[in-house]
Amino acid sequence: MRHLLKIAIGVILVAVVAMSGAYFYLPVNRVDISSELIMLGDLNNDNRWDAKDRAALNAVLANPFRADGLTLLKMDLNRNGMIDSEDRVFLDAIYHDADPYLAEQRAKAKGAPFPRPRELFKYLPTYEYAQRPLFLLAYDAVDTAPLSFLRELTGSRSTASYQEQLLLEIYDEALRFSRAHAIRANHLTELERQYVTRKIRHCETLFSKKAYHELLLELISLVEDAETLTTQTQSDFIRQILYFRDKLRDLLVSEAYQAFEAGGLPYQDILKRIEAALQSTLDIAVELDALPPPRDYKDLENYLDRAEWQAYKSKTRAEDFKKLVLYAQYDRRYLRAVSRTTPKHTDIQLQNHNLPMVLLFREALAIKDNDKKAAAGLLDEAVRIPLGWVKSIPKDLLPGSIALENFLLPGNKEDGSDKSRHWNVFGGVAIYKSPRESLILSLRREIMDLRDQDYAKDAMQEFIRDTIANINGIYYVVSIDPDLLGDMEASTQ
Repeated sequence: MRHLLKIAIGVILVAVVAMSGAYFYLPVNRVDISSELIMLGDLNNDNRWDAKDRAALNAVLANPFRADGLTLLKMDLNRNGMIDSEDRVFLDAIYHDADPYLAEQRAKAKGAPFPRPRELFKYLPTYEYAQRPLFLLAYDAVDTAPLSFLRELTGSRSTASYQEQLLLEIYDEALRFSRAHAIRANHLTELERQYVTRKIRHCETLFSKKAYHELLLELISLVEDAETLTTQTQSDFIRQILYFRDKLRDLLVSEAYQAFEAGGLPYQDILKRIEAALQSTLDIAVELDALPPPRDYKDLENYLDRAEWQAYKSKTRAEDFKKLVLYAQYDRRYLRAVSRTTPKHTDIQLQNHNLPMVLLFREALAIKDNDKKAAAGLLDEAVRIPLGWVKSIPKDLLPGSIALENFLLPGNKEDGSDKSRHWNVFGGVAIYKSPRESLILSLRREIMDLRDQDYAKDAMQEFIRDTIANINGIYYVVSIDPDLLGDMEASTQ
């Protein structure tokens, strides 16, 4: 009997340990956060824009004060808290074209503003009250209103428009950069000074062209550089790594790559070009196709690093997730940065992804008291779904990540959370090991995937794009210093 009791107790203990491990170490959604993805302008909830939405709009306009708050919220396309004439113009355009990219192009051709396509999507927590926007459109009831002053107010309604809001944000961001520049101007290296001069000149050009979306994102990027980055504390490897990234981007749009896609060049030629870029920029001599698998199961240090990574992830609290989700749902700068997308499969060089990841990581740092390992753990828990789950669980039963279910992810929609996971994982590895080791490990990982897919054209493109994401993560996770500007300011006082 005692023997059976010992066995039973042992089984229970093993089960408890296994359940605890699954709870604390696997990236599962342990947070009671529930959000709904809202399509602005989709008034009949069929996930498209068409004539049916126009009919629904006309019904609302006939009696706007009987419409529910969520419906009116979906009509506020310029997100100024009001239903105004500009919203009506935007709604007409999106219903006419049924394609936000096409509507945006038509507006640009006329020199008129139009929201970025991703700005037509919004995550709304299911527990949040939907505030009714103010109704400021012209209305027949004004002419017969018993309140005589209502007619006087008609001409004084706010004219706050989408473009004016952009300009206000540009002003705010430009002031923020100017303050940072004043603190750092006398401490810049010559390389930094040249970089800032080029960036400022580019911003001036964008302003003269009234390219306000692009200008705002350039300013946000410039502010992040000014507040958190300096080459003076970087290693030679980190200073050079973005040059390698840029060579990869150039390769993707080169004649040689087009020849490869057309079948005129073998995959080995593309790999040789990447190897040459590695050698010339980072002094790394490798034969990519001969690299071993990424994990050496005989190396004890790999297990220790993994255990530490998991330990940091397990320390992530529900409150941390909630702070990150609220930031990504509401922060004005993040929402502008993440709105940068292009039509499907056109972000070949992965230009749309990095800035919102930088902002997410900086916020994760703020949440985790500037502990980079903890910040990387928080993002990993929020973004990642275990590969084993993806391969073994049917798609309709696969749980989503916290990020995927609650806020817009960086980059084009077709990339999902993949590039964000790459960015964060290899950025994190660069802290645990070194930037050089992280890059080589990432190349071993990506070449294994390319090899498994028999060097297909699509696989080659993703091999290069994944590597670009990995490089961005390595550079920014290692380089970002959230205290940089504050420390500089304190030292000058």
